[in-house]
Formats: sequence, structure tokens, C-alpha cells
Amino acid sequence: MKRTREVSISYGEEKANKHYLEMYEKQYDEILQSAYEINPLPVIETTGKRGRKKKGKIRALIERLDNYKASVCLFFNDFRVEFDNNQAERDLRMIKVKTKVSGCFRSEDGIRDYLAVMSYVGTAKKHGKNAFQAILNVFEGNVFFALEG
Repeated sequence: MKRTREVSISYGEEKANKHYLEMYEKQYDEILQSAYEINPLPVIETTGKRGRKKKGKIRALIERLDNYKASVCLFFNDFRVEFDNNQAERDLRMIKVKTKVSGCFRSEDGIRDYLAVMSYVGTAKKHGKNAFQAILNVFEGNVFFALEG
């Protein structure tokens, strides 16, 4: 699906054509069916325990892939949606690291300032600019884009 999407994008298409949508939907369903057969629900004798029966991690993943099929395949149905969310995760990672190292932020103003700086640096990187040079440029009054807030 990812490769077909990349080729389609290179031809200027904005979404997958009907043939590929049907073909991959059928393959997805076949893979899920096979996964269900290979990983049946475990047989657990109930001894008066209440609540949901344990399924195991593999079976739970299979059920999530089945239940959220539209979301999993959205990148193929709408080319505006990225294949992965790695960039979003990378953007959040520094916030988590900063919180973990220092224990917490001391004030909401400190959080806002930190996020403004990190947002500016992240945007500079995404535009192919050197982060250090972008920060220096701010102090020289040469901002390459305006920050809101």
C-alpha cells in the first residue's frame, strides 16, 4: 500500500484509484482472517472470576487492526494523511525528555516559553535551516517566520 501510494503521488494523484482500494481491502481482510485462525481465543476455565476474559497481546492487536481498519488504512484512502506519525512523535519526545530530566516545569509561562522556542527550532529544521543559526538570527532581528502567541 505504501509503495503504491508513493507511485500514485509521483503521478500527481490525490487518492488511490478504486482498483487498488478494492485489491488492498481484500488482502487486508484475508490477512486478518488468517491471523484470527492462527491466534484463536485462549480456552480459559472460569473459576468464578468476573470481567473480560484475557485474550493475549497478539489477539488484542489483531482485533484492534480489525476494529480500526479505516484509521489504519486512511493514509491510502487520503494522500493528505502521512503514512506514519514519526515527525509528531519526534516533536513530542523532547518535551517528555525535558519533563523527565528536570522532573517538571516550574510554571505555565516556562512551559509556553519552552514550547515557543522548540516550535521555532523545529520549524527551522523542517525548512532546512540550521537551528543554531535560526536562533542567532532571532537575536539579530532576522526572523525567517513569525511566531504566534
